[in-house]
Amino acid sequence: MAPGLMALILAAVPAQAAEPAVGRLNLSGYRHREMCTASLVAPDKVLTAAHCVTMPQDGRLKRLGDMTFVAGWDGQSHGGAARVAAVTVHPQAYREGRLDLAHDVALVTLARAIAPAPLTTGSGGLPGPLTLMGYQKSAPHRLTETPFCYGEAAGTLWRIRCRVEPGQSGGPVFAGGDASRRIVAVISAVSEEEALAVPLDAWLIDQLTP
Repeated sequence: MAPGLMALILAAVPAQAAEPAVGRLNLSGYRHREMCTASLVAPDKVLTAAHCVTMPQDGRLKRLGDMTFVAGWDGQSHGGAARVAAVTVHPQAYREGRLDLAHDVALVTLARAIAPAPLTTGSGGLPGPLTLMGYQKSAPHRLTETPFCYGEAAGTLWRIRCRVEPGQSGGPVFAGGDASRRIVAVISAVSEEEALAVPLDAWLIDQLTP
């Protein structure tokens, strides 16, 4: 069966806490409430999209006091939660005040370490199979997993032929299975219900290297 056809046939299914280190990044404040998806990649650090933690029109950071990461949220319980202490945005995420999707990633430092085991990051993955995870706007209290996705390079971005929704921004793109499973990209945007994802680069790997 062709990869694209398989991706269309397979429906997204609840992840059922299969990845407790994937969670919701909640942002609330005066007259607004937002959410993105984020992944724990160190005991006190989560990976997400830069536009989730900045003002897209100029790149200014959103209020740290409005941000909370909740790992493994399932609508009733979670595996750990913490406020945000600091945000490090990719140095090329904004050019002349405009968001560059090709570098739409950020590393968020939590106010304290939380319990779920951090996920492994790495490189590679195209054409697939890839697995997408995230909290969709239509099902905000359930982590959704979409396996067997395939894609191709679109410039420096990846276009992945699986349906995604708002809310999944910042969510992980996994390659490999079992012991080799690793995050290789971050969901940045929705294009005709397909995912545009940012592959992890040397900057991020350096940030995570002790």
